[in-house]
Amino acid sequence: MSLESQFFLLMKFVIPVYLLAFIVYAVRAFKGPTIADIILAVDCLSFDVAAFMAILAVYFKSVYLVSGAMILALWGYLLDIYIAKHLVSKEVGA
Repeated sequence: MSLESQFFLLMKFVIPVYLLAFIVYAVRAFKGPTIADIILAVDCLSFDVAAFMAILAVYFKSVYLVSGAMILALWGYLLDIYIAKHLVSKEVGA
């Protein structure tokens, strides 16, 4: 069994799990009772998409997917910092 066929076999199990997670996170992001639930759902969505992009980047040997995944992960981290500062001090400034 080649590495490529093993990857496709693994993706048959991984893709449905990611799709289910995306649906659950999207429902929580749109229907979240508190702002913390919404932020956590968006955070999980961004990190899951970044991880999936990194997996695909390894398979396709694409530098662009890796850089996109890194930017998306950093954006999610900055969102957490921004919202945490806003929730604690009710202001966002330097």
